[in-house]
Amino acid sequence: MDFIMRAVEAVNGFLWDFALLFLLCGTGIYFTIRLRFVQVRKFIAGIKAVFGNIRLRGEKANKDGMSSFQSLTTAVAAQVGTGNIAGAATAIAAGGPGAIFWMWVSAFFGMATIFAEATLAQQFKTRVDGEVTGGPVYYIRAFFTGKFGKFLAGFFSVAIVLALGFMGNMVQSNSIGVSFQSAFGFPPLAVGAVVALVAAFIFLGGAQRISSVTEKLVPLMALLYVAGSLVVLAANFRHIPDAFAQIFVLAFSPQAIAGGVAGATVQKAIRYGVARGLFSNEAGMGSTPHAHARAKVKHPCEQGVVAMIGVFIDTFVVLTLTALVILTTGALSSGKDGAELAQHAFNSVFGAFGNGFIAVCMLFFAFSTIIGWYFFGEVNVRHLLGKKAVKPYAALVVLFILLGSGLKVDLVWSLSDMFNGLMVIPNLIGVLALSGVVVLLCRRYEAGNLSPLQWRRQPRRRDRAPAAGTAAPAEAQGGDEEETGV
Repeated sequence: MDFIMRAVEAVNGFLWDFALLFLLCGTGIYFTIRLRFVQVRKFIAGIKAVFGNIRLRGEKANKDGMSSFQSLTTAVAAQVGTGNIAGAATAIAAGGPGAIFWMWVSAFFGMATIFAEATLAQQFKTRVDGEVTGGPVYYIRAFFTGKFGKFLAGFFSVAIVLALGFMGNMVQSNSIGVSFQSAFGFPPLAVGAVVALVAAFIFLGGAQRISSVTEKLVPLMALLYVAGSLVVLAANFRHIPDAFAQIFVLAFSPQAIAGGVAGATVQKAIRYGVARGLFSNEAGMGSTPHAHARAKVKHPCEQGVVAMIGVFIDTFVVLTLTALVILTTGALSSGKDGAELAQHAFNSVFGAFGNGFIAVCMLFFAFSTIIGWYFFGEVNVRHLLGKKAVKPYAALVVLFILLGSGLKVDLVWSLSDMFNGLMVIPNLIGVLALSGVVVLLCRRYEAGNLSPLQWRRQPRRRDRAPAAGTAAPAEAQGGDEEETGV
C-alpha cells in the first residue's frame, strides 16, 4: 500500500506541480490570443445572458436539453465546491497571499479555455437513447475518428468516472461529515446516510431533476456565502486595502509583509495559486462541457459566453471572498490550514456561530458538487456501457457517498487528484485539435451568422481546390487548423 501511495503521489507531483500548470495555462493563453481576448470582449454579454435569465422555476428540462441558465447552474454546482473554502485557504497557507493573484491570472485565461470547451460541446452534441447529450468524448471522436480517438475518448470516460463519480464524491461527502461533526457533534456516518438518501432521490430523477435542483440550490448557496463573507469584511473593512496589498506585493516578492507566511516564495505562490485555482474552476478539465452541451441556445458560442461567467463566479467572486476574509481577520497567523483556517477566520466575527456557518456552506457547496459530478460521470457511463449501466452506477455512487462521509483514506484522496489530472490530457488534445472550429464559430457568431455549422474533418491538402459545399481554406483554417466543411 505504501508503494502505491508513493507512486500516486509521484504522478500527482509531476501533473499538478509541473505538467498541468503549463498545459492548462498555455491552452488558456493560446485561446485568449486566437479568440482576441473573448473573455474581455464578451464579458458584459455573458453577465447579461446569465443575470438577465435567472429563473428559480425555469422551463422544465427534458430530453431536448435544459435552459442556458440551468446548464450554467449545473456546471457551477460542480465548480463551486469545498475547494472554494478549503482550497483557497490551503493556497494562502502554503503559497502566501500572493497565491490569490496567480489564481486570478489562471482564471482569466481559463475563461477563454472554457469558452472553447462549451462551444465545442454545443457544436458536437448529439442524441443518445433519444436524449440530448454531449461532452469531451463526442468532440474528441469528431476529430480523431480512428482507434486513437476511441482510446482517447475511452480513457477520458474512465478517468472522469473514477475521479468525480466515485472518488471525488467520497471527498465531498467526507467534507460534509467532518464539518458537521466539528460544528454540531453529529456522527459523520449519520450525516452521510442523509446526504446519500437525498442524493439518490435526485439521481433517480435524471438530468431533469438535477437541473431543477441546481437552478434553485446554486443561487441560494452563493447568496448565503456572499452575505456571510460581506458581514465579516464589513467588520474588518479597515484591513481590506492591506489585504489587497499583500496579494499584489507577495505575488512578485518573497519579502513577507504584515500577515505574510514565513517561507512563502514567488514560486510557491504561483504553484499553489494556479493549481488550486484551476482545480476549483475546472476550466480545461473537461467536466463542465457535459452540462453546457445540454443548453438550448441558438448558437454554440452563446453557451460559450455563458460558461465564462461560471469561472468568474467561482474564482473572482467566491474564492476571492474566502481569501479576503482570511486576510482581513488576521487568521493566517493562527497556523491553521484548509477548512479550519476558514472556520477560524469566520469565528473571529461570528464567534461560535462561525463553525456552524462554514458547516452549512460546506454542505451546500459539497452537495451541489456531488450532484454535478454524478451527472458528468453518468454521461460517460452511458458512453462506455450504455443506458443499462446507469442505475448500477447511481447505486455505487450513493454507496461511495455513504462510505466517504465516515472513512477518510489518504489514498482515495490522492487517487482523486491523479485521475482529475489525467482526464485533462485527452480533453485538451481534443480542444486544441478543434481550435480552428472554435475560431470559425466565434467569427460567424460575431458576424451575426447563426446558421448551423456543418463540420467534417478533411485531409490536409492545401494544393487542392475546395470541394463543393466546403469553406475556403483561408476562412476555415485561420492559419493552422484542419479544413472544415460548412
